[in-house]
Amino acid sequence: MLESVEWGEYRLGDLFEIKSTSSFNKEVLTLGSEYDYVTRTSQDQGILQTTGFVNEENLNEAGTWSLGLLQMDFFYRRKCWYAGQFVRKIVPKIELTDSSISFFTTILNKQKPILLSVLVRDVDAVFRNKTCLLPTHNGEIDFEFMEKFIAELKALRIAELKAYLFVTGLKDYTLTPEEEQAIKNFEAGNVEWGKYRFEKVFNHIKQGRRLKKDDQKEGAIPFVMAGTSNTGVINYISNPIATFPPNSITIDIFGNTFYRNYGFGAGDDTGVYWDDQKNYSQELMLFFTTAMSRALVGKYSFGKKLRSSQSLKEQMFLLEHQGSPDYSGMKTFISAIQKLVIKEVVLYADREIEATKQVLNKTSNRNLI
Repeated sequence: MLESVEWGEYRLGDLFEIKSTSSFNKEVLTLGSEYDYVTRTSQDQGILQTTGFVNEENLNEAGTWSLGLLQMDFFYRRKCWYAGQFVRKIVPKIELTDSSISFFTTILNKQKPILLSVLVRDVDAVFRNKTCLLPTHNGEIDFEFMEKFIAELKALRIAELKAYLFVTGLKDYTLTPEEEQAIKNFEAGNVEWGKYRFEKVFNHIKQGRRLKKDDQKEGAIPFVMAGTSNTGVINYISNPIATFPPNSITIDIFGNTFYRNYGFGAGDDTGVYWDDQKNYSQELMLFFTTAMSRALVGKYSFGKKLRSSQSLKEQMFLLEHQGSPDYSGMKTFISAIQKLVIKEVVLYADREIEATKQVLNKTSNRNLI
């Protein structure tokens, strides 16, 4: 596919400017969501939070990339943004098409290993002098090829998404009358709530077992530790000391809570919750996950870490009927929420397929791919 493409070598400094940003701490942020506040990390694409207008002099324009100097990841910014400390701004010197942005984002992020290997004070100079290969046609950057190449890749991914939705039965996003009523009752506050201790909901509450990084052997078993990146899965191993079944919930020492529909191993900074007698449905476990997360929010941190044995008496709010958990109501509610979310995914996939067809059907005498 790429063998027939002509490639040209370009210096990054000729394509982009790398600039320092004027920074301030989050304490000066205002209410609102018109702007992003971008920091040096990569979580949530570097966005710590949104903000209203702060000032004009610190505002960075849309249509640029941010570069966090901690992890050296480039993120394209489609709206104006403010920056925290140690963030660079990458400004294109050439006019970009919308479809070429993904292509250039990949090119920029290919520089990450090199930028991580140099001192921060040298990042700007190293960036400017690095070169990259770009598709060319008649001596110019070939934006038409980029557009069709990205469209082809997107079409493959969308096809995979559509196949997944079909196989899992998630393509059906029409609410049943019961699901519609569940949403209406919730929005109107016409539901009953009750508090339930974690230990009353699950008959297994266990802590994971420590396995040092040097002792982890490569394999196919997800290994979970404290953190939110990749839902806490830090590696795939073959030798977990403690393994846990699918349809479980994990809560780490900071209270980060995730549902697991697969078997996994867990480290000693993660507690695992499941019940092998009641065999809760996935919908119920998703409800419990959110309820447990809300029950723990703000309670645990580096200074006060959570162990599973400490959580036994913690209480979560569950839908209730006649003094007992309303399992049917919770399952119906989560099923409705799933469909509402999946509806947007299905419609997105349909829109993207149509947009891709238009790109690929553009009149062109060139055999680009």
